[in-house]
Amino acid sequence: MKRKWLLMVLFITGAVYSSAAQQEVDPKLTEVWSPEPAKVTPGKTNTDAPSDAIVLFNGKNLDEWVSTKDTAKPAGWTVGKGMVTVKKGTGNIQTKRSFMDYQLHIEWRIPANITGTNQARGNSGVFLASTGGGDDGYEIQVLDNYENKTYVNGQASSVYKQSIPLVNACKKPGEWQSYDIIWTAPRFNDDGTLKSPAKVTVLHNGIVVQNNYELKGMTVYRGQPFYKKHGAAPIKLQDHGDPSEPISYRNIWIRPL
Repeated sequence: MKRKWLLMVLFITGAVYSSAAQQEVDPKLTEVWSPEPAKVTPGKTNTDAPSDAIVLFNGKNLDEWVSTKDTAKPAGWTVGKGMVTVKKGTGNIQTKRSFMDYQLHIEWRIPANITGTNQARGNSGVFLASTGGGDDGYEIQVLDNYENKTYVNGQASSVYKQSIPLVNACKKPGEWQSYDIIWTAPRFNDDGTLKSPAKVTVLHNGIVVQNNYELKGMTVYRGQPFYKKHGAAPIKLQDHGDPSEPISYRNIWIRPL
């Protein structure tokens, strides 16, 4: 019993001493004044590009994009009414510029008269780092899942075939939807082995659906994901080629981090 009382007295004494010592420390010793963060002017709304963003699609042209079939050729999708619409059969498009870590905003719309079921219902995708001309890279799925069932690791806002979204935040076909994506690219050692995996956070219509998810590798349709060495890479939008009506995108901007 005496031992317990002695330990309690020592604990209380130590706590009082620690508190008193903290009060004697000058708080200025833990204040950081420089360098100051750069000033950035926000957009008029939460979806408008801030002052330090690179606008990848301004509603007028595809000057920032090329065809993945031949990167020397312009992107072949249709631009009109402030949006770009998949032109079936022309193939995927990708940015002229390459990026590592970034914040990406992109808006998309499934046609109101969409047909089909499962994966054949407005299927497209945002590839966060395009490592090849086909569907190589890391895909955030775009699909109508308002009232359309499919495998849950392949529905809208999934990391395709890897991570199921935390919730289904889909709007009705015909309504504009948004993705806000924070992407951390993978890093590789000189010998090509993985140093640190890719990570992604996704907000679908303002709702967190992927929370700093650590990717297992690149998107694959068959088999297991895997990594292969790459550096900065373009962002790619998918022409899936299914028979349903093509989807549209607008208001695409990026902030390298």
